[in-house]
Amino acid sequence: MMVFSLSFIPSTVLASEKNTTDVPVKTNEMPAEVKTMLNRLEEIKNMDKTNMSRSEKKELRAEVKTIKKNLKASNHGIYLSIGAVIIIILLLILLL
Repeated sequence: MMVFSLSFIPSTVLASEKNTTDVPVKTNEMPAEVKTMLNRLEEIKNMDKTNMSRSEKKELRAEVKTIKKNLKASNHGIYLSIGAVIIIILLLILLL
């Protein structure tokens, strides 16, 4: 069984090397709105908050929370908790 499963690894590696010209290359450039949100977060982080009033600090915290929420929503990623990863690994062990 082990030899059978390992025999497919080299063929998939060679197949991926041959078809690299057919697959379009995807660039990981950030959209402009994401860049502006990240720049705003940096501005807020570098601000001198010692002279601000309590309400101004509260407004900044609210703004940071909304920006972070928008960044997470625009990421379109799949998030798995540690518990979910452990359950998936246990299921894989039990099934295989």
